[in-house]
Amino acid sequence: MTRILITGAAGMVGRSFLAELSNTPHDVIACDVVVPKCLPDNARFCPMDVTTDAPLRVITRHQPDVIVHLASIVTPPDSSGRDFAYGVDVTGTKNVVTAALAAGTKRLVVTSSGAAYGYHADNPVPLKETNALRGNAAFPYAHHKRLVEDFLTETRSNAPQLEQVVLRVGTVLGAQTNNQITDLFHKPRLLAIRGSDSPFVFVWTRDLARILVRAATDGPTGIYNVAGDGALGVQALADILDKPILRLPAWTVKAALAIARPLGLSRYGPEQVRFLQYRPVLSNDALKRAFGYTPEKTSREVFEHWLKAQES
Repeated sequence: MTRILITGAAGMVGRSFLAELSNTPHDVIACDVVVPKCLPDNARFCPMDVTTDAPLRVITRHQPDVIVHLASIVTPPDSSGRDFAYGVDVTGTKNVVTAALAAGTKRLVVTSSGAAYGYHADNPVPLKETNALRGNAAFPYAHHKRLVEDFLTETRSNAPQLEQVVLRVGTVLGAQTNNQITDLFHKPRLLAIRGSDSPFVFVWTRDLARILVRAATDGPTGIYNVAGDGALGVQALADILDKPILRLPAWTVKAALAIARPLGLSRYGPEQVRFLQYRPVLSNDALKRAFGYTPEKTSREVFEHWLKAQES
């Protein structure tokens, strides 16, 4: 039996992870600012806001063998801004790591993101774990994930006794996923930047949950990209969705967003064009060979699974 403490347990990934842990002998402490739905019998809830001193109090009290750190802000609420996201992503991670070291925790599992590589025209395709992390400062999520990984690298040097598993995750999709990414697929036409394939790599929520179980128990340490096999460009997505593509020049979209955001017509600015052009395509070779897990669903199968759930 392993005592596993989870931050961000009420989120989409956290709920899937809890479900995967439900039939195991592990002792689970599910932490978040709200109670997760459907806590399994082997889990108990403990409130924790990672931006406060709660991680130190909670983690030193429960003395977990493993911490799975999922707490993160992908899209800040409209009422908050970049500082709020930084507080959760960067400061929150530092608080959790400090508490883990104080409690003598053996292993830390952190969900990073493929966004940590950044949105760049010269990104290798596909990206491997040895490629540089260049999360753009213009994208808070990408930039914060890069800062988190810089801190984790420093921690590996200063505190090697704390084992680390860092997962650079692609776009996560489950049957009920509904977020700013899936909003793109509900529109009458798919938006694309002329001259760009705009690829996505997807990972099924259950595949990610199984990977987290292995990472928290008998899996090897290290850094791993997490994605299903293959990638889906905008044409492949349009074919699956049976929708047309609106292809626009980059300068047109930048100009439109530069006008729309100040007027409150869009939450995104001109920098968003890079997201449409240069999404990171992740190699999952190390996940399969070194970590020992082959995703059950390919990127295409993940997307088709999500789409079927929307149509039912």
